[in-house]
Amino acid sequence: MHTSIIKAESVSKLVSTNQEHLTILDDVNLEILSGESVAIVGTSGAGKSTLMTLLAGLDTPTAGEIHLLGKPLSTLTDEARAAIRSESIGFVFQSFLLIPSLTALGNVTLPCLLKGEEEDTERALALLASVGLSERVDHLPSQLSGGEQQRVALARAFMIKPKILFADEPTGNLDQQTAAKVIELLFELNQQHGTTLVLVTHDLELSKRCDRTLHMKNGVIEEFNHDQG
Repeated sequence: MHTSIIKAESVSKLVSTNQEHLTILDDVNLEILSGESVAIVGTSGAGKSTLMTLLAGLDTPTAGEIHLLGKPLSTLTDEARAAIRSESIGFVFQSFLLIPSLTALGNVTLPCLLKGEEEDTERALALLASVGLSERVDHLPSQLSGGEQQRVALARAFMIKPKILFADEPTGNLDQQTAAKVIELLFELNQQHGTTLVLVTHDLELSKRCDRTLHMKNGVIEEFNHDQG
């Protein structure tokens, strides 16, 4: 029995500029179960990344409520939200966000330090091996290709055994072949660790691999069936 791990209820997000109010998300309702992989697709500016930052508790909605791992986010302090993120959530972004002065290994063990734990070098090395980077552990990001940097970012995201992995255009900066590899890895790691995957992507190949695809259009979400198309 899979339980709900992320739930959005009537979530809206408005942004005010000088004269106008822009509605980025409009009354979004969704539920994601533990262990599920869900792709959020849609054109640029449809609100995909905004939705992801809200679901991850990085930002707060204008209206509505988000439950993350069973906790209503609006009732939590910033510290409590940050604690959930550092303990249960992994992130992979289009720009890899590696620390330039740290080696591949140092970047992967970083989440341990951020949690105030000892560096689990053994696990980090195993993760780097699982993404095919055993030969690169001592390299700095500047010495790695884009695909290698993204694989370091993946290994780092799985370092804390996250319950949920959020990935924002994880293949956006990669060539097709490298993208295909990274997609394989994502799903491999997802299955090994039972991690829930939430992917924001333009990549149709990537969305097809997911259990479900949510299509965003003008801040509204529609469930999309691959069988329909």
